[in-house]
Amino acid sequence: MDDSKKATMVLVMNTFAFTVCFAVWMMNGVLITFLVDNGVYAWDKADMGWLIGIPVLTGSLVRLPVGILTDKYGGRIVYTILMLIASAATFTMSLVDSFNGFMLASLGFGISGASFAVGIAYTSVWYSKERQGTALGIFGAGNAGAALTAMFAPALLMYFTDDATNLDGWRMLPQMYSACLLVMAVLFYALTHFKRVEGGHTKSMSERLAPLKLLRVWRFGLYYFFVFGGFVALAQWLIPYYVNVYGMTVAMAGMMTSIFSLPSGVIRAAGGWLSDKFGARPVMYWVLGTCVLACFFLCIPRMEIQSPGAGVMALRGGTVTEVTDNEVRIGDNAYAYKNKNTIGTYRSIEDVESGALVLPQSTFWQEPAVQVGDTVAKKQLLVRGVTHIFFQANVWIFTLLVFVVGIMMGIGKAAVYKYIPEYFPNDVGVVGGIVGVVGGLGGFVCPVIFGYLLKSTGIWTTTWIFFFWVSVICMIWLYMVARKLIRQESPKLLHDLEGDLQAGVAPIAGER
Repeated sequence: MDDSKKATMVLVMNTFAFTVCFAVWMMNGVLITFLVDNGVYAWDKADMGWLIGIPVLTGSLVRLPVGILTDKYGGRIVYTILMLIASAATFTMSLVDSFNGFMLASLGFGISGASFAVGIAYTSVWYSKERQGTALGIFGAGNAGAALTAMFAPALLMYFTDDATNLDGWRMLPQMYSACLLVMAVLFYALTHFKRVEGGHTKSMSERLAPLKLLRVWRFGLYYFFVFGGFVALAQWLIPYYVNVYGMTVAMAGMMTSIFSLPSGVIRAAGGWLSDKFGARPVMYWVLGTCVLACFFLCIPRMEIQSPGAGVMALRGGTVTEVTDNEVRIGDNAYAYKNKNTIGTYRSIEDVESGALVLPQSTFWQEPAVQVGDTVAKKQLLVRGVTHIFFQANVWIFTLLVFVVGIMMGIGKAAVYKYIPEYFPNDVGVVGGIVGVVGGLGGFVCPVIFGYLLKSTGIWTTTWIFFFWVSVICMIWLYMVARKLIRQESPKLLHDLEGDLQAGVAPIAGER
């Protein structure tokens, strides 16, 4: 078999293995929500955030050492061992029965998330620089494993528990995932081929870690914190979000979440192609700019607000002689007002499913503040105003905006990893590992942050407020770096142009 066929086989198996590992990695988002929703365990939102985030923590922290091992020993053996360990740990998840037990088991099977660092390094060594963006984008489409869990795990849980009549049947889910990992490990080792970075096995530890001193690596990490960590967090958090905000079942919430996670995973291949064609920086500008806008609109919560409006004050003092449904009379002076009964129906939280309301709806009426026989002074309030504001946060408009965020995150994940082989061709495992660590930590930290924000404010859209500010910070940092590079490169470009002109060489249009 020639190298091109080997490269194709490695890419295919890498992608399938990553899909399986990612599906396992995201298991807690569905499983924990199901167990709490059905009263199997009485965990609060903060507890749920921890259990959803714990596997992500393990997968994140292990990425750097796994990336180093991949550079040294090659992806074939490292990936196989990783899946075998994850399979054993996933099976133990079916044996636990306490919060601490779930924590420990989640720490164990979370190692499946480190598969990304192996796959990135193992894929990169088989492809040239010009094709790495596309190849890594195809590999990254394995993120769709999150969507597979979101779509099918709720249905499997209902099947295993006989429609929630035998709740202990949930233990079959981690056992099934464990078996999938085991089968995938055997197939992967049988169908892939050995290859590693040239000289990767001779480097000292200090040489391997040298790139971590560069600020650029941590900047890439911040981008990945948002586009990947945010994706991982939302792939799990959106399930309880839909259940609580829109009153859906776990199964329906899983299907709605897949509208976010499935396209976001698949589009990563297109993100790799776009990054190869246009460059990572322009692609990241579009990604971050779109996410800033979408998250801004998602910040507005479903709400029903009643606040003071414009009232009616007495022009002169006197005694109230009459109060009717539309006016208050003081002597010869009549003060008309807008009665609530004359405005018709108005929208409320109980009315949320009646049509798609894109914009907030505002209704105004007035209510008497005095009674017959009251003595009032000049400019005293006779009729108080009431302003009622309702925002539906229609589920389909919400889902459309979430879909846009997911697409942009998918493209952004590919763009970030287009940077790495360009700047660090001989350290893809290490740099990809640390960028993956930071991104993965985003997947761990974000659900915990969401849980505490929700617990302290009671507002679910604090999720989007958090992401809005993270995307703004990333956008500002990208802009500042781009401006700095332009200032540094402009004198050199001018010098080169002057040299060409002096040598009688006409510059090619668009070359610079």
